[in-house]
This record gives sequence, structure tokens and C-alpha cells, in this order.
Amino acid sequence: MAERLILREMVRRWRPNAAPSGITGILTKEIYEQQYSYCTATATDGEKCEKERNYDQWLILPPFTPAADGCSIGKKLSGQPADTNMTALKWILKCCPHLPRCLVQKLFRLRQVRKECSNTETKEQRPKRIGAKDLVDIGDRVLLPRSVDGKPPSPPTEKSIFNEEELKFVHSLELYKDPAIIVINKPPGMPVQGGLGIRRSLDELAAKYLRHDYTESPRLVHRLDRDSSGILVMGRTQLSTTILHSIFREKTFGASNDVPGSKRILQKRYWALVIGSPRRHQGLITAPLVKVVVDNGKSERITVVDNNHTVSAQHAVTEYRVIASSSCGYTLLELSPLTGRKHQLRVHCAEVLGTPIVGDYKYGWQAHKKLGHQMDSTSDLRPDNKMFKVKHETIGLDLENGSISDKHFSLHLHCKRMILPNISMALQHSNRISDLDAVRMESIKLDAPLAPHMQRSLDLLN
Repeated sequence: MAERLILREMVRRWRPNAAPSGITGILTKEIYEQQYSYCTATATDGEKCEKERNYDQWLILPPFTPAADGCSIGKKLSGQPADTNMTALKWILKCCPHLPRCLVQKLFRLRQVRKECSNTETKEQRPKRIGAKDLVDIGDRVLLPRSVDGKPPSPPTEKSIFNEEELKFVHSLELYKDPAIIVINKPPGMPVQGGLGIRRSLDELAAKYLRHDYTESPRLVHRLDRDSSGILVMGRTQLSTTILHSIFREKTFGASNDVPGSKRILQKRYWALVIGSPRRHQGLITAPLVKVVVDNGKSERITVVDNNHTVSAQHAVTEYRVIASSSCGYTLLELSPLTGRKHQLRVHCAEVLGTPIVGDYKYGWQAHKKLGHQMDSTSDLRPDNKMFKVKHETIGLDLENGSISDKHFSLHLHCKRMILPNISMALQHSNRISDLDAVRMESIKLDAPLAPHMQRSLDLLN
């Protein structure tokens, strides 16, 4: 009993740094080290369990790798310097393209996004909060709340009801198809995008009938006015759509520094039959556009402004040349928009050249009035008006009438030709963006047959 008391007293007074003396001291130190090792192991396991328990609350995205994204490829093809920096927002949208951008931005505002650094010095630190514009380094991992589902939505189980006539009609519009894009010849009178009061739109029909063997639906890359016709490009995947968006956007942004006649990787050429004839055979129109509200706010229209420094003014540039003239007072123009503004070609023809496009009652109603065509100047010609005899009941379009021989004209504006880079080839080099060269990149040349009403008008003039 006395020996136990003495041993207990020795353990209480013993210090880890003190040298052991005798057998009792050696045994006492071994007992202490075992207890210390057990406590340390228990604490480490506890921290590890706590860390694993914390990670269960997060959706961990793959480590950042500097592979080229769609915007970088598009800028490189456009001759612009590619942005190699990757923000946290861009990386999340790239890893989870199905997540709405507004939802991701809300997570950043609520400070619910974390980043785990790959740097060895900070690897043991807890993930830190980051902002949407914070940059991520190679190997960094971004963490989202587990409540955000990181898996893309499963495809709908219900099968769409296919209409055989619709299927044949939509497939007849197809001009070109490769693994990256699909191009259609848009008919006049059909909107490219759905909305309030729109029964059918091209994006809806493309999603239904132009998927082919792809799981993704074709996506719109640019727009055409409802009453115009011609080439409409759609991306077949999210990546190819992003590349094309970047190319079309860079085309508009860089138009102010564009030199007429220089080689451009994206070229669009429209044919327009106009009333009258421009003073010059060819030229360059540089006239800023602005949107104004008319009819007490019931409608809006685009007009030319003299001051380019107006707050809401948009820079707009159009090249034009005369293809042919007629003794009947009509002229066929080739229009090349260097920018992509709403109603740009229609306004430039009507207000700058003084030659409104045939069938454009919105911007050329006075010229049509002189020809005996009276219509409401604030509304476009719509295929649901009573004046149309619908020949294609399935689609709801009249593709037969509207030439200059008919009582009412359809819009004679057609996207005839387009040259754009081969996106499918660019995607083969997507991991080596430095190898991309717009000069050596192959181009795709597209040509769309004229709409029936416009072809009939040209035949009559010839």
C-alpha cells in the first residue's frame, strides 16, 4: 500500500523533460508516453472525423484545371487575347452548367461558397469564403452547399408527341450539320424564340425535331427578325454554343476598329429588296441607333441619332452595295452588318439610305403608302393577320404569298450567305488553345436559298 502511494506521488511530480532514473522512472515514463500517445491519437481521429463530418455538408467540385473554355476559344478565333484567368463564378458554371446563374450568384451573396487551396502551405487550413470574382489557382477546389444538387437534371420520362408533317417541314429547313453546329434556313414569319402569345417558335421545334442522336437540344446563337428569313446558326452542345456566342459578341465589340474589306472570321451577307435606289453604288453606314417609345408606351421602335454619346445609343455599322436595279423603282442590295443591333439593317436602309425594305411597314410605311399599301406604322406584318391565307395549317405560316405582285408584301430581307470558323475543328484543339490560329482555321461557307415570296419578286423584276 505504501509503495503504491509512493509510486503515485512520483508520477504526479514527474516532468516529461526530466531524465528517467532507475527502473521505476523508466516504467513511469513509458506509462506516461503510452497515455500521451493515446490522447494524441484520439484527438487526431476526432479532428479527422470532425473534418469528414464538415465535408459531408459540402458539394466539392473537381480541382481547377486550366483547360480552355468556350469563351477563350471564341476570343482566340476572333483574334482577341484569351483570358486565362478563371474566376470562381466561371468555374462553378463550367462544372455545373445546369445550375442557373442567378442561383450561383445568390450563393456568393450569401457567402455560402468556399475554396480549398491547393497550396501546401495553406492545405491544412479550413476552406475559406470566396467571392464570385475571386480567382482560382490550379488544383483549387470549390465547395458549394450540399443543398445544391450537383447532378444535371434527368431527361424527361414523358415522350414528346411527334407530328409527321412538322418533322418533315423542320428537316427540310436544315442546311448544314456537323458535330458542333446545325444550320437551318429560317422561314419568314416564324419567331426564333418563344414568348407570350407565340404558338410555335424555331427553338421549340429544333429541340423537338433536330436533336438527332444528341441528348442536348440545339441552342440559339444569334437572332433573326420574325419576318426576315435565311441562315440561322444553332449550337449542338453547350460548349459549341459558348464559342459561337463569344465569336458573335467579339464581332460587335470590335466593329469600331474594323477596316472595310479586311478578312473577318465571321461574315454575314443579307439580300434586301428596297424601294428606290441609294445615291451611291456602295458604301459604309456608321449611324448609332437608339430605342424610343411611341403610342403612349404601347410600342417601341429603333431610330438613328446624330449624337453617338447619347446614353442609350448603340454603335451600328453596315456595309452595302447595289447588286441590281430595276426600272420599276426597286433595287436589290447586299448588306453586311458589322455590328448586331436590333433592326439595324431595316433602320439603316430606311433612315440613312432613304430606301426602305419592301414589306417593312414599320420603318417604311410612307413609301408603301405611295405604292398604295396602307398599314399601321407601329406594327409589323404578322402571319396571324386575317389577310393571310394559311396554306400550312400545321406550322401556321403562309410561304406562298407576299411578293411584289400580291396586294400585301412580306418583308424582303434574307440572310443569304455566312462564313464562320469550323467550330468542330476548333474543339479538337480545345486543350491547346495556343495552337488555335484564326488565319489557318478552316471556314464554313453557308448559302441559303431565297424565301419563295422573295424569289418570285426577283423573277418578276428580271
